[in-house]
Amino acid sequence: MRRRGAVLAAALLSTALVLTACGDGDDEDDTGDATAETRSVTAENGTIEIPADPQRIVTIGNTTMPFIDLGGEPVGVTEASASELVSIPAEQKAAYEGAVNVGSEEIDLEKLASLEPDLILVQFHSSDWDEVGTQLESVAPTVYWGLDIEWKAFADAIAEAGNLTEGLNEQKAEFEEKVTGIQEEYGEIIDGTSFVDVSRGDWNDPGTFYIADIGCSEIARDDLGLDLPEAAEGEDPLAYTNLPFEQLSSLAEYDVITYPVDAEGHPTEPFQAVTQTSTWKALPAVTDGRALGVFCSGNNSYGPVLQYLDSLDSALASLQAKE
Repeated sequence: MRRRGAVLAAALLSTALVLTACGDGDDEDDTGDATAETRSVTAENGTIEIPADPQRIVTIGNTTMPFIDLGGEPVGVTEASASELVSIPAEQKAAYEGAVNVGSEEIDLEKLASLEPDLILVQFHSSDWDEVGTQLESVAPTVYWGLDIEWKAFADAIAEAGNLTEGLNEQKAEFEEKVTGIQEEYGEIIDGTSFVDVSRGDWNDPGTFYIADIGCSEIARDDLGLDLPEAAEGEDPLAYTNLPFEQLSSLAEYDVITYPVDAEGHPTEPFQAVTQTSTWKALPAVTDGRALGVFCSGNNSYGPVLQYLDSLDSALASLQAKE
């Protein structure tokens, strides 16, 4: 995310002056604008004074889809991936497409400033923040989170900053209802079955896969109680280790294998290489119909997590039918 030149610097300075002129008090400004009222939020870049009810929000990095998922309508966004957009509701896709795209590989800060945002929400790698954070903060109040924040805390933080707590409360209630329902319906299966979640991404080396102990499998393990392998405390996640296809045979020790599928229920493109191996086809869980495809488009907000729970519910129902 490279810095821009003198023209951008002038635009940013002009915007900063306008923001300063608006005042930073808690009362309405001279025109009676209620958005001049402010409140404080705390994030990784400190305690930030933001509008009490922000109206022109730009979302950058991983904040875009969670913000829209909560019912937000950003005026500007950075580009989301096709995999993020493929399974979201039509109204959320419309909210995304209705916003101005301010960048993908790098942020067009001049375009962002022209939107005159009253709040910027950001999540990306700390090195990107070090490069562009000061410039974003000169445009509008900016709230920044790093990549290691837990997904529920992230949803809480975005809802607080974006004044979207009503939508968050509804999602939390639905999440708890689904978790409770799955635990009650499949309690015996959950208690008496060993699971392993395996996956493969397009970033993996050829001929390798990994055991997933982060992402959606965390929800299955930590919220639902599925017996799933995980890294020892203090160690890197198992998902960070590429395992050769020859080690697929070690999955025979587990009762049930879960693996990634797309929204139509087909193995994801990177994982198809695993399903085509003779080692995979010979696994007891595969031959017995206990290798279950589960759809997970992400776990950084409640919407995709709820979709994941629905898919896992269907997978567990197929196991129950075999009992």
